[in-house]
Amino acid sequence: MRLESWLAMTDQKKRRPYSSALRQEQARITREKIATAARELMIRKGYADTTMAEVARAAGVAVQTLYTSSPGGKPALAKLVYDVTLAGDARPLPQSDRPEVLAIIDEPDPVRQLAGYAAMATAILRRVQPVHRVLRAAAAASPADAGLQDLLAGIERERLTGSRGPAEHLHALGALRPGLTAARAAAQIYVLTSTENFEKLTEVCGWSAAEYEEWLATTLAASLLGRSGPSGSSGAGQ
Repeated sequence: MRLESWLAMTDQKKRRPYSSALRQEQARITREKIATAARELMIRKGYADTTMAEVARAAGVAVQTLYTSSPGGKPALAKLVYDVTLAGDARPLPQSDRPEVLAIIDEPDPVRQLAGYAAMATAILRRVQPVHRVLRAAAAASPADAGLQDLLAGIERERLTGSRGPAEHLHALGALRPGLTAARAAAQIYVLTSTENFEKLTEVCGWSAAEYEEWLATTLAASLLGRSGPSGSSGAGQ
């Protein structure tokens, strides 16, 4: 192999990881711009009255870029908005690998672990609640919109799946109360951390987010870890 050919190949190998990282970063920035623009429009105007063209203009991208970033049209765009809002950014990093989740897993005390989980869940709910409410209202107004109905059903399936992580972790530690399976624990986590419960307690009952977080941490511990009440009975039913 000639020296110049070897040097060219070496230089190409050096540039490739950099170019790939640059493209990924540009894609992340574009997704965040699109999600931010779409979220603001949907919260202000509603899902039905927000058009793809409006989102593209607000994000400063071509309409085709919307379909590239979220194949599947408007429901897919709404899912992008929900996912980016939930995560807090558009990094292609699973929730289970994020520092706040890893910190909870590393906490050896189950009560403090659930307190950390409650803090994380409250922060997520504060971000995602306005988006979830818009999507619920749109789905209620358009029951024949299969894409929107599938979107909300998929979000609930993902929430239930996500609840299995902490439940199975507590089960592996032997921290769940006697007789409580990981599946039942996951179901309780899923219900307690619902957007609807957060709305009722903070908007209808007038609780602050801090009061909700304290309630959630206490209720999770009592329900999952079997804290005994005055009568000596365990928390919520299995």
